[in-house]
Amino acid sequence: MPDVNSNPIRRLRFRLPVLLAAHTVLFAATYAFAFILRFDFSIPQDYQVAFGVTLPVIVGLKLLTFLFTGQLHGWWRIVSFRDLIGIAYSCGIGLLLLAAADFFSNSISIPRSVLVLDAIFTLVLVGSLRSSWRLFVEFIRPQMSADRYAPAALVGLDDETVFLAGQIQSYGRLPLRICGLIARSTRRSQPKSLGAFPVLGGLDDLERIVRSQDLARILVHTELLQGNEMRDLMEKCRRLDVELQIVPKFEQRMNGSGRIPTRDINIEDLLRREPADLDIDSIRDLIYQKTVLVTGAGGSIGSEICRQVMRFEPRELVLLGRGENRIFHIEQELRRTEPTTVLSTVIADIRDQDRINEVFAEHNPAIVFHAAAHKHVPLMERNVREAVINNVIGTMSVVDAADRFETDKFVMISSDKAVRPSSIMGATKRVAEMYVTTVSKRSSTRFMSVRFGNVLGSAGSVVPLFKKQIERGGPITVTDERMTRFFMTIPEASQLVLQAASMGRGGDLFVLDMGKPVRIVDLAKDLIRLSGLPENAIDIVYSGVRPGEKMHEELADNDADISPTSHPKIMAIAREACSEGGVSDLIGFITSPATSERDIRATLLSLDRASNRPIETADTVTS
Repeated sequence: MPDVNSNPIRRLRFRLPVLLAAHTVLFAATYAFAFILRFDFSIPQDYQVAFGVTLPVIVGLKLLTFLFTGQLHGWWRIVSFRDLIGIAYSCGIGLLLLAAADFFSNSISIPRSVLVLDAIFTLVLVGSLRSSWRLFVEFIRPQMSADRYAPAALVGLDDETVFLAGQIQSYGRLPLRICGLIARSTRRSQPKSLGAFPVLGGLDDLERIVRSQDLARILVHTELLQGNEMRDLMEKCRRLDVELQIVPKFEQRMNGSGRIPTRDINIEDLLRREPADLDIDSIRDLIYQKTVLVTGAGGSIGSEICRQVMRFEPRELVLLGRGENRIFHIEQELRRTEPTTVLSTVIADIRDQDRINEVFAEHNPAIVFHAAAHKHVPLMERNVREAVINNVIGTMSVVDAADRFETDKFVMISSDKAVRPSSIMGATKRVAEMYVTTVSKRSSTRFMSVRFGNVLGSAGSVVPLFKKQIERGGPITVTDERMTRFFMTIPEASQLVLQAASMGRGGDLFVLDMGKPVRIVDLAKDLIRLSGLPENAIDIVYSGVRPGEKMHEELADNDADISPTSHPKIMAIAREACSEGGVSDLIGFITSPATSERDIRATLLSLDRASNRPIETADTVTS
């Protein structure tokens, strides 16, 4: 049987008759009580007749007045002084109408005092009943269901804090019960209470307050505390096992959501970019009812590519990765969407050619997204051979399998660090790009590479590191005040990778529009502000540029032939003039056990010497 309350139209249809009936009884009662009080509980016979005759007229006029002034439909659970003023206005209009009706009536006269008393009683009674629900929501219900409401306190005795406390207490769906206010410091002239909220003490007496009130959460609005005060409060809350949250200021909360938001750092706020406008039809044509294989499927980029691919209903999605836990988690996440797509999980090392050949022979993928790679620049500087084996040999293994089993399209995820590489990680990605390009010249498979910069929120991104440092109260470590990087979100990068894949014809090197480069120190300051703290609340220290790092990343060489594509955020770079033999000799040299690590490093970092342009690395910065 359908629930009447679940349909708002039917609910309103039933609500109006109930309100009319309730107000009819209420108005009749106030009018009767005005007569009784006027005549000291002994109404003369003549006035008893007058009361009976005028009762329908009085009640009818008051109902019409409340109806036309909008007070008959007021929501009882949202009551403010403005509503009480509205009720007083309706009562005043009603009094004037009743007095006019009585003045022009020649048959029966009503004492003027009765009309005044009736207006006063109506205001008091209606106002009290309207406020009763708010009284129940704010004070009685939290006491009745204490386990559903976390005891909380707000820091500050200013108007903003008191107003915020009232908002939180009034909003019944927010699982908080405001126990009181905490002053920044204890003073003799400190008030005992502000509004309906007691002043519990000062921050210097926080431990006593937390214990006595059994507080679970402390809220403080932005810009109230100075940096050292915020650090002290964070440390005290951590020690007392109390959750500390920042609430935006009132003007920031006026977003129409109807709730008081407390928030953690939102890294997407840092981008301020328009969302990618995708050609959905072309991506669907690429993926729909086909077998797609993603290497590195458990990583930040690989897992997001899997999520985006699932939107277009492939016949089978093969999740290939070396880390079993991460593959398990992404598989479970994708299965919760109840897909019709067959999900196949493969635990394999891309450097194992025989194993990769087995996977391709079993699943015969039509599209391959190769996202598996070592990407951490400083770590790869200390592990040169591992970077070469994984990023070069591993890529060769997957590329050769795609060529052998005639995969339709192969997309390698590359990096802006492959441009004039100054790091081992970037150089190995550049060699991988070169190998993909040379194989594409002789293969029926359409090979391509997509190059982009840093992604916000990835495991190796500075953002999670900065966030943890902020949560600890600082300091934030930044390599150099001048250092810049390109950033985009993982979903946007993955969507554009799919878009580029739909456009590729073979041998393509695509580069994504990353917008303007962002100074790392500005990113750190933005994160501090987005956490609700003043910019000077967290110290920023400079650790110096690490080996292999550039001061400024690039997405293409200066002399590169860059052309637009059909998508405004994707550009194409002309294929490099590199021979298969030359690339093969290069790879043979850097992968040979006989080659020293020093010679491997020198060879990789000399890939772009012909550009005759100095690369600003750690060496040039410190020299």
